[in-house]
Amino acid sequence: MRQWLINPEFLCRKHLMGEHIESHMFLGCIKKEISLKGYIEKGLVEIHNIKKRHDELADEMKRRNYNHKTPMENLDLPIIGFVNSEQNISELKKRCSDCRKRIERIIDGYNNNISSS
Repeated sequence: MRQWLINPEFLCRKHLMGEHIESHMFLGCIKKEISLKGYIEKGLVEIHNIKKRHDELADEMKRRNYNHKTPMENLDLPIIGFVNSEQNISELKKRCSDCRKRIERIIDGYNNNISSS
């Protein structure tokens, strides 16, 4: 389980859906009082951002016309954990050719828009 915490547009379908379900898994662990210490120590989760991130992923799912039927309740969670998003972009580009293509296409498009302005 992990939070990539990168722009959801960068994620291929597999990683978008995976991070979404893992948001629910993280919250389930918290509610069952299962320790997430290892995930926190390895920089894989920001406890305080689980709901916010879930909602960002759900918005992207809806934008792509995927079904989203699992809203997440709002819990007051402590500020715990740090995920390095820049490092995760590099890691995801190495792991997944579909994500790499999405990232490069979106970043190239953004850079082209800036240079033509």
